[in-house]
Amino acid sequence: ATSVETTSSAQEQEHEHEQPGVSGDAIRRTFLNFFAARGHHLLPGSSLVPDDPTVLLTIAGMLQFKPIFLGQATTLDSVLLSRAQVPRRFACAVTSQKCLRTNDIENVGRTSRHHTFFEMLGNFSFGDYFKHDAIRWAWELATSEYKLPAARVWVSVYKDDDEALAIWRDHVGIPEERIKKLGEEDNFWASGPTGPCGPCSEMYFDFHPERGTDDAVDLGDDTRFLEFYNLVFMQYNRNDDGKLELLKQKNIDTGLGLERMARILQKVPNNYETDLIYPIIQRASELAGVNYTAADDRTKTYLKVIGDHSRAVVYLISDGVTPSNIGRGYIVRRLIRRIVRMGRLLGIRGDGEGNSEGTFLPSLAKVVVSMSSNVDPDVKQNAGRIFEELDKEELRFVQTLERGEKLLSQKLEEAAAACRRDGSAKPVLSGKDVFMLYDTYGFPVEITEEVAGENDVQVDMAGFETEMEYQRRQSQEAHNVVKLSAGGTAAELTSLVETKFVGYTTLESIAEVRALIARGGLVTEVREGDEVEIVLDTTPFYAESGGQIGDNGLLVCRGGETDCIVQVKDVQKLGSNLIIHKGIVQQGTMAVGNNVQALVESSLRRRAQAQHTATHLLQAALKKVLGSETSQAGSLVAFDRLRFDFTLSRKMAEEEVVQVEALVNEWISMAVPLEWKVMPLAEAKNSGAIAMFGEKYGEQVRVVDVPGISKELCGGTHVSNTSEIRGFKIVLVEGIASGVKRIEAVAGDAFIDHIFARENALRQICSSLKAKPEDLPARISGLQDELKALKSDATSLRAKVAIAEADVLTGRALLVGPGGVRILVGALETTDVDSLRAAVEHCVALHGDPSATLLGACTEDGKVSLVAAFSPSVVKHGLKAGAFVGSVAKLCGGGGGGRPDFAQAGGKLPDKLPGAIEKAKADLLDLLAGFQLP
Repeated sequence: ATSVETTSSAQEQEHEHEQPGVSGDAIRRTFLNFFAARGHHLLPGSSLVPDDPTVLLTIAGMLQFKPIFLGQATTLDSVLLSRAQVPRRFACAVTSQKCLRTNDIENVGRTSRHHTFFEMLGNFSFGDYFKHDAIRWAWELATSEYKLPAARVWVSVYKDDDEALAIWRDHVGIPEERIKKLGEEDNFWASGPTGPCGPCSEMYFDFHPERGTDDAVDLGDDTRFLEFYNLVFMQYNRNDDGKLELLKQKNIDTGLGLERMARILQKVPNNYETDLIYPIIQRASELAGVNYTAADDRTKTYLKVIGDHSRAVVYLISDGVTPSNIGRGYIVRRLIRRIVRMGRLLGIRGDGEGNSEGTFLPSLAKVVVSMSSNVDPDVKQNAGRIFEELDKEELRFVQTLERGEKLLSQKLEEAAAACRRDGSAKPVLSGKDVFMLYDTYGFPVEITEEVAGENDVQVDMAGFETEMEYQRRQSQEAHNVVKLSAGGTAAELTSLVETKFVGYTTLESIAEVRALIARGGLVTEVREGDEVEIVLDTTPFYAESGGQIGDNGLLVCRGGETDCIVQVKDVQKLGSNLIIHKGIVQQGTMAVGNNVQALVESSLRRRAQAQHTATHLLQAALKKVLGSETSQAGSLVAFDRLRFDFTLSRKMAEEEVVQVEALVNEWISMAVPLEWKVMPLAEAKNSGAIAMFGEKYGEQVRVVDVPGISKELCGGTHVSNTSEIRGFKIVLVEGIASGVKRIEAVAGDAFIDHIFARENALRQICSSLKAKPEDLPARISGLQDELKALKSDATSLRAKVAIAEADVLTGRALLVGPGGVRILVGALETTDVDSLRAAVEHCVALHGDPSATLLGACTEDGKVSLVAAFSPSVVKHGLKAGAFVGSVAKLCGGGGGGRPDFAQAGGKLPDKLPGAIEKAKADLLDLLAGFQLP
């Protein structure tokens, strides 16, 4: 300890005056080699798209080892086996892990250390070494390898962790005044309310040691301290009663921020100016035509955001995430839009390579890709796909921005006009207009402020906040008032007891009628013919949710002269408590307070159950065939079909469709019994159940498990065994949005219906073609060949007719000018475009050079076609066929163009063709009157 402190002064002097800047790659390599030399197995970092379904993105270096830390795997063997690596036993590991977090996105660029994308260097022990070695090695790495001055390193420990404090003080030799005790919020790690947990110890670099130790009470002071290394000592298990008990296997989980260490060693004022990010900022500065060093704070902030986010989107897209409106796709889309927005605020237009209309994101991405080799070698292999996705997304967002800018310009003009009318000192853009631009058109508020400022228009931000608050209040109130409607009239019901759903275990129950709405409002009684919405205290009817449509069936009220029967055609859930049965009274009367027998139509429920379980199998199959990054983007479970939307940036190959279908049918044939139970949300996620991103769940959730195949949070109804699905068939695969595909399929009874329908259609085709099913491909191919030959003959015949007509017109060709240019302008009888082209080509060959030919015709679909051909000497005279035929087409309500020597155009006003032909002839005669051979 003494030797450490006595040499600190020399080390500090070396650090400040002689230590050269250290590259980010070198810092990473030093860390990995340091721990590899101490028995740690060097493992590759995992994808930003984790295997863990409870986490959207890889947010920490320890994520790939979570099964060990949570006790779901006993050794590293299990983790390695699950990743298809060679199984060996390793007690400790070291990694460099790319991570992505967006919880501090608003701080990016504004502070010196916040990022979305960052690299976490980590060393891990799985029951091998513990606090003493972890602390000793962290100190040795920091002061001996990275040569940080010992006197400028501070540490924090958990307030009750006297063991860690003693190691730092007595074994490492740090004076106690540079060791700070912090509370549970700062220095105690936990995986959840229960489970493995333990104290932390963090290392900080002091940028201003001259301030001394007396006033250094806040290690969170960014102006002085920077945390660079966090050591988690996983030594406890927290029981359900909150008590801590020591773990038999104690683990170590650490993380050193690469960007932070680079900032320290490269002696730059913030993480963004390290060699890990600054080259991107330099490229953005070039595109914007600004000097980063001399720029103002706002410009620097924009450039820092661009530098940070560019890394994030490149690595996300490389790992298979494509821009969309859900899940991970929404995150990458949001980051891209922030880059584009900042770029436009900086004045970036074009790609910096001469194309002012081009996109600039690919240009920035090229810089990121060039620096990626030591982070993730797959990035360079995926570069083409990355550039393509960025180009498409930027173009799409620019269109949104341009629409908003156009509307904003209009609103600014209106504000200026109102100012002139009212005699106000300065025009004001109303908060309502700002909110409309933001809420309806997705136009960023900060861009509204920027553009308004440039036009000397004040922005009513207080009014904007009022509109935002009103929207939030409306949303909150919607949770407190349930609206029911019938026949287009709404009624409000409050303080109703909840409807208890019993439909998981029965399709029939006795219930009390709690409310009725019909004939335009709340009523106490309904009768035959009424459209009605009914609230019951208990129901077996499943209300539409989670993509599954509501049950159909009957509500029967017995007693009185005639039983009342209501046919239920739809069931909806309102809020979290009420289930609404929508139907028509077929006979009798029903009153509030009546007891009814609720009967679900079992055949339709069976259909829905089969479709819903098949949907779960489909999602599992898609993840297995296409990759785990594929995620759900929506679904529909109906009685006759299922629909499943999912993220995929490319077209799904036919063989992949076949694989998915075969896999689902294989699982059906395995007759796997389903399991389901209700459990706390945290427990469900820890068990591996897939949650739909963006879906809201309560504290207690229902988990539907097809063991070994699928586990999802789901409140829907399902079969009890996969064999009840009977069969599964994909009937449609299509793209519905950028990066989103849709599959429609049938299962259960709908699958049988589909097979019978296809069989019947096949039987009719066989009868019509007088062929057996196995002979149909050859028979159809033969018919296609015959049809192709007939079409070819017809095309040839039409061309011959057109040429013959053109021959007749040739006799009317005019010789013009001293050079004797031959001009032919005329119209043929109705013909197709190809035949018209053939006729013009025939005339060109017949007339030679110099000549100018323009022929028109009305096609069979009632449109106009025009073709023009000018010989080389006519083109040299200054006439261009493309421009000329385009001007003629405008007279026929159309347009077109092409090469100077040969061009084609069209129109939609056939009655204008004769006049256009005459005008074309007169124009050519005028233009070529003075023609002379070159």
